[in-house]
Amino acid sequence: MSTATAKPGILSKPGNITALMVALLAACVAFQLNASMLSPALVTMGEELNASQAAIGLSQTWFFTAAAVFSLFLPRLSDIVGRKKVLLGMMVMMAVGSIISAMAPDITWLFVGRIIQGVSGPTVPLALIMLRSAVKDPKKYGALMGLITAVNGGIAGIDSFVGGYFAEHFGFRSIFWLMVVIAAVATLLIVFLAGESRPGEGTRMDWLGVFFIVVAVGALLTALNEATKLVGGITTGPLVTSVALAVVAVAAFMAFWAVEKRSSHPMVETVHLRQRATWAPLLTTTLTMTGIFAVINGIVPAFVQASDPGFGIGATQMSLLILTPYALLGWVFGPITGRLAPVLGYTKMLRIGLLGSIAALAIIGFLGLHSLPWMIAGTVLLGIMYAGTVNIMLNGLGVVLSPAGNPGFLPGMNAGAFNLGAGLSFLVLPAILVATAPLCAHGSYLTVVIVALAITAAAFAASLLVPKPVDAEVAP
Repeated sequence: MSTATAKPGILSKPGNITALMVALLAACVAFQLNASMLSPALVTMGEELNASQAAIGLSQTWFFTAAAVFSLFLPRLSDIVGRKKVLLGMMVMMAVGSIISAMAPDITWLFVGRIIQGVSGPTVPLALIMLRSAVKDPKKYGALMGLITAVNGGIAGIDSFVGGYFAEHFGFRSIFWLMVVIAAVATLLIVFLAGESRPGEGTRMDWLGVFFIVVAVGALLTALNEATKLVGGITTGPLVTSVALAVVAVAAFMAFWAVEKRSSHPMVETVHLRQRATWAPLLTTTLTMTGIFAVINGIVPAFVQASDPGFGIGATQMSLLILTPYALLGWVFGPITGRLAPVLGYTKMLRIGLLGSIAALAIIGFLGLHSLPWMIAGTVLLGIMYAGTVNIMLNGLGVVLSPAGNPGFLPGMNAGAFNLGAGLSFLVLPAILVATAPLCAHGSYLTVVIVALAITAAAFAASLLVPKPVDAEVAP
């Protein structure tokens, strides 16, 4: 839908599209490593920094919170000052944050480094916007979109394996130095291979609107983070803080709405916020992430490794049997489903993926909790249907449904919805696991999966409200 223009001749030839893809993939890989490579190194980080696992986990939380906040406005800013320029700035800040984290003498400096790394949060949506400006053929765009977005689900499982290996043999700091190298490579590739586009050139940035939406989303995400402390039992401090932050979030969003109605250069026109093309995909993304994210990234791995009631397998074996196939299939099927989306329809593919994800959760809950082969089968199906289909369609819809005059708005908001859903998922599902602990162990886990299945079914219902992106689809 965007009519963004690039510098003459830069992105018009197939060879130049290939060069652009190399640069964008490098940027997305660099970001994904920030998000996933540290997961197997968290224990080592705590030992080397003399910090608790709760504090180390909080550094991860603040990285994703910063990523969500910067995702809200950097895509829009890129429309005005230049997408290549903003992506370069994000890669540089990623490298700076990685250097600070690698040299961190204590947990405080690790926090600083991870928050700075969070500036790179909108890397994937910005890459998709740049690709959309360069590739006009819907079928070709769909396939390339799938390839880029598949990175967001993990780099075929290799990232976690490499992170664990580096942490075990060279310490956690080596992971951050590797991130510095990859961010530097990505920066150079963007400089030499990517073209510039700025469809909003001459438009002023609505910084007051940015301030209020950042406060709103930041307060909401922090409230969710505080609420996770209530999972083990209600305590006054986190409860009061969480409620207060939720009130701040509501007030800031109301102020954002008022500013946008009166601004001569709004970050987004309020008429767009009322349209199904905006709120329906955001609702679907939030519900989908809430239903699925903690299942595959927390509940299932914990169950499989537990000796009772799980299968008592080690972390490495669990990764090879569960997480690696899941990520690898997402990587393989992403370009395929992306290629099919313009032909069969983005919304149709989204709904197929959601129905398949519901089936996968049913397999995990009713069969996988009693049989490791069935558990593997369920996570394999989830890798195809969620990581390789739903995740691709949700990211793609954020681009193709964005208003023509403001192409950076919806992808940024959608990135925020991904992070909001992930936070809700790790709040709701573990809380249910704790609350149902008096049941038999299998009954507790089954309850969690049934709730996840119900939330994913609600996401499917919300997807029925997402309009077709007619301009992005073609006849078979």
